[in-house]
Amino acid sequence: MSHVDSIDIAERRRLDALASYRIAGSGPENRFDRICRFASELFSTRMAFVTLIEEDRQWFKACSGLDIEETHRSESFCDHTIRTDDVLVVSDARHDARFSSLPIVTGEPFIRFYAGAPLVSPDGFRIGALCIADTQVRESFSERERRTLAGLAAMVMEHMELRREGIPQATAANFANATDLSLVTVDPTGRIEFVNQAALDMFGFGREEMIGGSLDIIVPERFRAAHNAGLARVAAGGNSKLKGKTVEVSARRKDGTEFPIEMALSIWHDQRGVGVGAIIKDISERRDRDVRLLRLASQDTLTGLCNRPRFEDLLREELARKRPLAVLLFDLDGFKDVNDRLGHGVGDSLLQAIGVRLPAVLDRNVTVSRFGGDEFAILIPGTGDPLIAQKTANAVIEAFKIPFEVAGHTFRVGASVGFSLAPNHGSDAEELIASADFALYRAKQAGGRVVRMFEQSMRNETLARRTLRDELLRALNRHELVLHYQPQVTIETGEVFGVEALIRWQHPERGLLSPAAFLPALEQSSIALDVGLWVLDEAGRQMAAWNAAGYPPIKMGVNLFPAQVRAGDLARSVVDLIARYGLDPRFLEIEITETVTLNDDDQSLESIQALSELGVGIAFDDFGTGYASLGSLQRYPLTTLKIDMGFVRDLLTKPRDAAITRALIMLSKELGLKTIAEGIETEEQEAALRLMGCEAGQGYRYGKPMPADEVARLFVQPIEKQRVRIK
Repeated sequence: MSHVDSIDIAERRRLDALASYRIAGSGPENRFDRICRFASELFSTRMAFVTLIEEDRQWFKACSGLDIEETHRSESFCDHTIRTDDVLVVSDARHDARFSSLPIVTGEPFIRFYAGAPLVSPDGFRIGALCIADTQVRESFSERERRTLAGLAAMVMEHMELRREGIPQATAANFANATDLSLVTVDPTGRIEFVNQAALDMFGFGREEMIGGSLDIIVPERFRAAHNAGLARVAAGGNSKLKGKTVEVSARRKDGTEFPIEMALSIWHDQRGVGVGAIIKDISERRDRDVRLLRLASQDTLTGLCNRPRFEDLLREELARKRPLAVLLFDLDGFKDVNDRLGHGVGDSLLQAIGVRLPAVLDRNVTVSRFGGDEFAILIPGTGDPLIAQKTANAVIEAFKIPFEVAGHTFRVGASVGFSLAPNHGSDAEELIASADFALYRAKQAGGRVVRMFEQSMRNETLARRTLRDELLRALNRHELVLHYQPQVTIETGEVFGVEALIRWQHPERGLLSPAAFLPALEQSSIALDVGLWVLDEAGRQMAAWNAAGYPPIKMGVNLFPAQVRAGDLARSVVDLIARYGLDPRFLEIEITETVTLNDDDQSLESIQALSELGVGIAFDDFGTGYASLGSLQRYPLTTLKIDMGFVRDLLTKPRDAAITRALIMLSKELGLKTIAEGIETEEQEAALRLMGCEAGQGYRYGKPMPADEVARLFVQPIEKQRVRIK
């Protein structure tokens, strides 16, 4: 017997098995319609259907959300479903060659997502499918959801068996114990008519305790009156607010404990009147997981204090209530020394100890938050009294006068505090935090360990920043922001190997503005993330344009705002950028500053590491000018070290600057990093850096930041294919 013959015989036997049910062409039946409605409600899909696969056609026995009777077998999803033992899942039919040209995909009802479980007869023949479908793409369909759909398909087959044997539909519920779904049905009076074994196990009752009893035994007492009123309304012919919805409610076990359930409700009418049934899932584990995720989303992972996004949300909520409040900002005096001397592990332990002490010494109604690094904030709701804010700030300073005993060490750190009040010092969260930050700056200027309140004399500066922020938002929307590109050159050969993308503002009245005119305000504003994403996209677009024009690969350096690194989806943004423009990640270099490393949070480090794993270069910009420690070079997966122009400028006249520059070049070489000296303006500076072993340079010696078409003239021309020497 040939393989083809064996297939024909197997198909004939399958068709015979289907014919034995004498169901093809029969009219609608409530039992199958109800399962379709249950499935549609349970999985939140627009469509559910029971199909039977005949020799040349797919016939629909029951449908929910779909008005169709049959299709050709070759135009069906379910013909593929019956060829597998498992649930068939199609996330997006448009991108699946098996289904992308089907009429129900290209036309009404425009199916995108599909999941189907085969209907398997007792003798093992797959005769059809129970399916759910939607017009929206669905990226995931969990293993538990697959099992649930397969369980409903088994219920369809049980009903088909009962139908074939002539067993009355009223007794069909006895077969429902074959599924692990919890099923409960009640009569119009609220008496339980049926429960399956899964429901008995869920609620902890025996069958005799539930059958004939009131549904109240599984409804928490405080919900019973409303529940009974709704059931009475349905029994009288009214509508239920829950019909057709999957809802989350509380249920009660025999031992009195409450637990959350997800319930899909169905209502039908028969000769006895109204019947109500529910498919129920215990969602305790999911609810616990959601609570844990919410806690993680709102807590600082190191200290357990409220994190900055949650703090800002709480602040906005209080402001929306039009209540007075106070915002305190403080950071630690002397904390950097702890990190530098003993390492980040000990520093983290100290921050954890601070996270325990602060809430213990402050009033219970205040919210304490860690913003990042050694920066903290406090929200005092319900008062705009400066004396109360001052008292709280003094309590913070007093708390730090007691030494911390951590990891076998005794630490004495102090705090400087600045605060602002609402409504006097600001009307929104951003302005209040900025005002408190101004006050904190003044406190640190005064020598530290002091408290400063935001003063009206600072308002002009605050308003100017706010006005600038609003103008920047308009500039982004009006496409006034542009990128200029400064060449990066190999010092030994003069070859241009890369450029740094630098933002400029083509102001309609003030002309072309350099970053110094707007970057400080931008970095502290809520649109920093949006502008940063625009810079990334524009730089990627320009890389693709140069590639398309035939220029050799040029490395593109792109500066990040700290907000981009903290956002958590930086790697995804870069992956999308690379895919969108077809870029080689090796020619993209992300530049970070000490601001990013000083935050010292796991999210920033993980974001940078993820970029490195993609093959993207990581450059440390302006190294040596601030407080970043050498540990930063160890922790972050760097590829390039950029020496700040402040050292290069006086390289020839100040021996200390020359010594620092030489040391940084040697350090960079030992770490295997590329070194770029910034701010090279003269041939003499270039010569000195060449003797020190510096590989690359950037500065007016090679060209100012310039538009894309101008900087491209410094590249190899597509026809000449030769390097341009920069003189």
